[in-house]
Amino acid sequence: MKRFIANFKKYKFLLFELVKRDVKLKYRSSMLGFLWTLIEPLLTMIVLTIIFGTLFGREKNFSVYILCGRLMFSYFSNGTKLALKSIRRNGRMLRKVYVPKYMYPLSSALSAFVTFAISLVVLVGVSLVQSIWPTIHVLEAIVPLFTLFLLVFSLGIFLSVLDVFFRDLEYIWNVVTMLIMYASAIFYYPKKVLVSEYAFLLKYNPLYAVINNFRRTIMYGQSLEFFSTWYPLAVAVVFGVIGMIFFYKKQDEFILYV
Repeated sequence: MKRFIANFKKYKFLLFELVKRDVKLKYRSSMLGFLWTLIEPLLTMIVLTIIFGTLFGREKNFSVYILCGRLMFSYFSNGTKLALKSIRRNGRMLRKVYVPKYMYPLSSALSAFVTFAISLVVLVGVSLVQSIWPTIHVLEAIVPLFTLFLLVFSLGIFLSVLDVFFRDLEYIWNVVTMLIMYASAIFYYPKKVLVSEYAFLLKYNPLYAVINNFRRTIMYGQSLEFFSTWYPLAVAVVFGVIGMIFFYKKQDEFILYV
């Protein structure tokens, strides 16, 4: 841990540059550039609201419900996928310059978070249009946001190691993230779609627990739920510890495969 902190302090300027590079590269060839960060979630929300509102019935503030889930899932999906490929993507730099290798998955998780943070402007706008006014509990939203970031980084650093040795992992992870999306109640209310005695199982999906807490603070003006706060945080910490141990054990072999 001391080594991790010392390296972080020494190379934090480089971390900033890596994050800035990734954010710029994301929209480099796009005509609208950063505007897509706002346009894409808005269009997705409209489409999903129409489709699933018709299928499952449209309750009050359904579009905000969808937007909360969709934004957080998009960050989870994009962040883990970027982190997964981060070592191979930076293979040339890795061979030429010494950088603490964990900086690559960390910068991927952070750059995806920057894009996600910008897209939250859409959530604010849609919430105000639908007369959802912030309460004091909106300040608590920082907890699920931090937990989500920690979860993305913890999974990302673990996946980045596996991806070096198993190149097909990114295709498998695409399928896994799709399954996670359906198990996270992004566009449906669990009690309306799932059999009631099984709906409670969703809370053991850490991503759903994080999204549920975020919705409580933003949509319903409620405080954080105890289980939905500590369970995903514990999962993220455990994955993070395992991921860092695995990463440090294998990092010297990266240069042989990238």
